[in-house]
Amino acid sequence: MKLFKIDIYKEFSVFFWLILITSLGIIVSTIYSNNKEEETNQIRSSFENIYLKKTIKEITNNLEPRYEVINYVSKAGDTHQNVINNLNVDKKEKKLLLDAILKNKSLKILRINQKFTFKLDNLNKRKIIEFKIQTDKKSEILFERSSNNNEYVSKKIEKNYTKNLVYKETIITDSLYNSAINLGIKPNIIIEFARLYGFQVDFQRDIWKNDSFQIIYEEFVNEDKEIVDTGIIIFANLNLQNTDLQLYKYEYEKNKIDYFDENGKSIKKTLMKTPINGARLSSSYGKRKHPILGYTKMHTGTDFAAPMGTPIMASGDGKVTKAGWCGGGGNCVKIKHNTTYQTVYAHMSKFGRGIKKGTRVKQGQIIGYVGSTGLSTGPHLHYEVIENGRKINSQKLKLPSGKILKGNERKKFEVSKIKIDVLKSNLISKLN
Repeated sequence: MKLFKIDIYKEFSVFFWLILITSLGIIVSTIYSNNKEEETNQIRSSFENIYLKKTIKEITNNLEPRYEVINYVSKAGDTHQNVINNLNVDKKEKKLLLDAILKNKSLKILRINQKFTFKLDNLNKRKIIEFKIQTDKKSEILFERSSNNNEYVSKKIEKNYTKNLVYKETIITDSLYNSAINLGIKPNIIIEFARLYGFQVDFQRDIWKNDSFQIIYEEFVNEDKEIVDTGIIIFANLNLQNTDLQLYKYEYEKNKIDYFDENGKSIKKTLMKTPINGARLSSSYGKRKHPILGYTKMHTGTDFAAPMGTPIMASGDGKVTKAGWCGGGGNCVKIKHNTTYQTVYAHMSKFGRGIKKGTRVKQGQIIGYVGSTGLSTGPHLHYEVIENGRKINSQKLKLPSGKILKGNERKKFEVSKIKIDVLKSNLISKLN
């Protein structure tokens, strides 16, 4: 009996301690849980504090990304050296970049509109860790920093583009530009088309309603069937009042391409007939009453009325001798083409990219935009042609003829022309 009481006592004692320990555990857990919840609520409320929010925003806004990408497109007059010199990196870094470029034979010549992409590491003393230079429509050279950081390793990357030859034709019902845009032709192809015919056609007065044109040109398409770029014009025909003006692309020497008519005569002349598209002849060469000064004086140029901002092209290859203020002429550009001819373009609203004294320009390159600066009553281009130091009437200028293919060269051209005619027939048949 006594032993039984002792066992009951022991069992009760164990049961009591179990209850006590469990209760303490629950109490501690509850206290911890409440403290944790209170701590979480305090943190949450602190983030709702408007001043803390403002501080965090200011800090994150001022943080610079580690990597910075710099893009650049080369323009007339550029060299690899001045492209590199414009980068905000130290001299040692610039020399490393330039040495890498000059070692690559495919980059010997810097062309206009070549694309540069530099990837800069802001956490590593602003070092260029890699850069790319576009070599043509389909490829680029990638330069990657070597493991020892003292040189760049280059490799050629072929872009996964497909080149398509596109044929378009239409009747001109409004303007050449609008008709071409409605066909889905890219603006740069239209500008090149106008440049080719600018030697012999005045687009304001020579094109009539229901004239027509045909064109074959290159398009580059990516894997998603998107047009990413356009190439060169292969063939063009402008039909004016039932007269065909056909142009064929022909490589007459290695890497030298020109456009020739069906008789093997180059359409390229010293100067274009008009350096602006879609303009109206508003004042011709000769004596007239000056619209601002009020008295009669000799008008030594030709005025073309056009909307503000219309691109103005260089009428021929040459060197810019002035790009600045010309008094009554406002913003003007002067170009020396050769020992015989110079041209002047006045009243510009602004200059083309990279146009300054000493810049070499190509025929058809945009040198400025129509404006009304200086002594002007409205937006227009004042255009002058100077022959042997004397201002002449640009509209009556007898332009020198271009290259004429003869002998064996003419035979090669005829073969090339036949191939293009066959190509045109095949492209037309696919449309029907």
